[in-house]
Amino acid sequence: MARWEPNAPERLAQAALELFAERGYENTTVLDIAQRAGLAKSTFFRHFQDKREVLFREDALTGPLLAAIAASPAGAAPLEALARGLDALGLHVLKPERRDMAIRRRAVIDANLDLREREALKGVSLTAAIVRALEDRGASDLAATVAAELGALALQISYERWSDPAATADFGEIAAQAMDEVRAAASSL
Repeated sequence: MARWEPNAPERLAQAALELFAERGYENTTVLDIAQRAGLAKSTFFRHFQDKREVLFREDALTGPLLAAIAASPAGAAPLEALARGLDALGLHVLKPERRDMAIRRRAVIDANLDLREREALKGVSLTAAIVRALEDRGASDLAATVAAELGALALQISYERWSDPAATADFGEIAAQAMDEVRAAASSL
């Protein structure tokens, strides 16, 4: 095995998704993943706590989303700041070349109850982080909470649509449409 090669986390994630598809999540070990990626087991643990974390890298979405919310113009309303955050995800994280991995990731999660629960917890954590980011921008607690919940809903809708194998549009385009739909639904209440 090579002592060092670039992109170890990405290679491990790719190997894990391949193995999860071939053998199933439960029948794949950390050692299997490391070997498929051509890396040592210790390299796996430098990047991930366990095989589940390959699917749930915490900062993959959170960092860019919160940075874009914080960088929104001072006068931007909470939902506008969130829309900018979703757009940033499309530009920097959920790019067209990552769609195939997202489709495979979603299939693995959908097939496993424990992973679906972990995905839901990740959503709760992300929503709480959005609330804090909006409050840091000056939104009231209630406004930040409502906007974060609506934004999290738009993100969930966007990700599900974008990771559908039949999807062809870019994430940013899908997210803008989802945000418009969420806003319209909320205003019709």
